[in-house]
Amino acid sequence: MKADLRLLGVVVVACALASCGPDEAPSGTGPAVVVETIGDTTVVRTLSGGVWGAEATLVPEVSIGELDGPEEYLFGSIWSIAVDDDRNVYVFDEQAHNIRVFDAIGSYVETLGGRGEGPGEFGRAEAIALLPDGRLVVRDPGNQRIQVFGPGTGELDGWRYDVGGTYSNSPLHTDARGRTFVETRDLSRTDGFFRHIIVIGPDGTHLDTLPEPSSPLEGPMLVAEYTSERGSATTYSPVPFNPVFQWTVHPSGHLLTGLPSTYRIDLARDDGVLRIERAADPAPVSDVERAAYRERTIRIMRDTDPDWSWNGPPIPDHKPFYQELLAGRDGRIWVLLETAGSPVENEDHDPGNPYSMPVNWVEPLRYDVFEPDGTYLGAVAPPEEFGPFPRPVFEGDYVWAVTEDELGVERVVRFRITMPPPAPDRIRAQPS
Repeated sequence: MKADLRLLGVVVVACALASCGPDEAPSGTGPAVVVETIGDTTVVRTLSGGVWGAEATLVPEVSIGELDGPEEYLFGSIWSIAVDDDRNVYVFDEQAHNIRVFDAIGSYVETLGGRGEGPGEFGRAEAIALLPDGRLVVRDPGNQRIQVFGPGTGELDGWRYDVGGTYSNSPLHTDARGRTFVETRDLSRTDGFFRHIIVIGPDGTHLDTLPEPSSPLEGPMLVAEYTSERGSATTYSPVPFNPVFQWTVHPSGHLLTGLPSTYRIDLARDDGVLRIERAADPAPVSDVERAAYRERTIRIMRDTDPDWSWNGPPIPDHKPFYQELLAGRDGRIWVLLETAGSPVENEDHDPGNPYSMPVNWVEPLRYDVFEPDGTYLGAVAPPEEFGPFPRPVFEGDYVWAVTEDELGVERVVRFRITMPPPAPDRIRAQPS
């Protein structure tokens, strides 16, 4: 089929967008986009610009968590968060091993779960998510089940599944059709990676088992093996900054995937594939940063094999375009970019720990945001205290994320996407 090419000069008025506030000025010229149709694949390629016209920031509006105060507001280690249609916030604290529920203004509502084996209790919970009907699902491999709360007060259910003999900090996915997607390990493999996705229906029925998405273009792994009279050990490590295939589950129930060696993202759809591309330059890897990551990798591998030498490709001179793909509750696509790193002294450096280095390389966080149809909105730069783990929750102009202050206090904060004020030459004089 002959490709259908159209160069679009898109002009968007910012105040027509959901992200506009009452004081925002029109954004001017929007993104320049090429749309190409190849078979059942629609390619939306942004050549320059974005709808927002400038880099957005996140302004905190509601904060949940305290250094001192009532026990329900004190968090030990937040592993997963979820937000419902009424903006109630669900917080799974791994240390307390319970889920605390707060309303839209941050007031405590109730606590769900706790350690145990009975209904509504957790053996070793890991992640939470919400179904469209308001039920909360909890992945609990310790009890080999998905624990279900609601939709009514006190209503409980439990769905058994094969945990694959492992635990993880991966998120729990649900979709608009009420399905739950659970990652498990393929026990026939020995490399320790997840290779199965179990799809569970709204009533707990096992609908399907899917292989974990992957790409044959992923780079080789570094391998260290050691054998002695006491046994054997094998350590696998990716080459630093080598592209690693990324995927997540979109609210539509389709997979969002990409290999970040190029700025290309594929969203499967009922009628084919939406391919999102953007013209951009990858972040560089400086000589100093490359040397630091090489030293750290060698130390880790030699912890397994003292005689280990580099057995893979060299560390590249630029980073992958992105490090994670995420989907908002509204279907927007958020791309966590790789950015240029800078050295920061590690105050907790332990010379005896091969994973600990005297200097940490810190990358400022930055997200690219796309509408579900591939329209590039622009970039968002979160504040320094914003944490990418556990996965934030995105919906429209709001982001819920875990923050940590200088005292190590964790909080769940609701942020609002905010545009910078217009430049002086764009401010129109008001009539007298």
